[in-house]
Amino acid sequence: MKKLSVALIIAASFAACSGKQNTPVVIVDTMAIQRNAVAAEQTRLKAEQQKIEDSIRIAKEATAKQRQKDRSSNVVTHRSTRSSNVGSSETPTSSGSGTVTEADKKQGWSKAATNAAIGAGAGGIAGALIDHGKGRGTIIGAAVGAGTGYIIGRKADVKSGRVVKKTTVTTTTPE
Repeated sequence: MKKLSVALIIAASFAACSGKQNTPVVIVDTMAIQRNAVAAEQTRLKAEQQKIEDSIRIAKEATAKQRQKDRSSNVVTHRSTRSSNVGSSETPTSSGSGTVTEADKKQGWSKAATNAAIGAGAGGIAGALIDHGKGRGTIIGAAVGAGTGYIIGRKADVKSGRVVKKTTVTTTTPE
């Protein structure tokens, strides 16, 4: 009986191997697929980084042009502080020669607004990359970036004198 079962097993294996294979053999190069995916992601990231750099360059050029325009114009500015019983108020005055004061002149975007816009764009892109393209990460990143950019820009505005802090010193003038 043992000899018969061994002979049947050998005959069955020869019968199975002798026919043509009906199933195609597919060889998948997973490393090549991963390399292609990484290369595509790197290309996409480089394009997004270039967009960010371009927007920063454009913003810097715009602020440089505005500064040059401000420097080239001959604007005389005067500020005086007057007090009353209610509180203090800061009132720009002209020099009497018909010149335009700083408050009357259109100044363009403040550093707080510029930095908030740049921060929102950069934070939105970073949030999208971190959260893999979902809207939630983009919104959170844009909000955090805009807030951070605003805070940094506001400090620069205060330092440059464009914005005066609300805690101003009150001086009284004799009446």
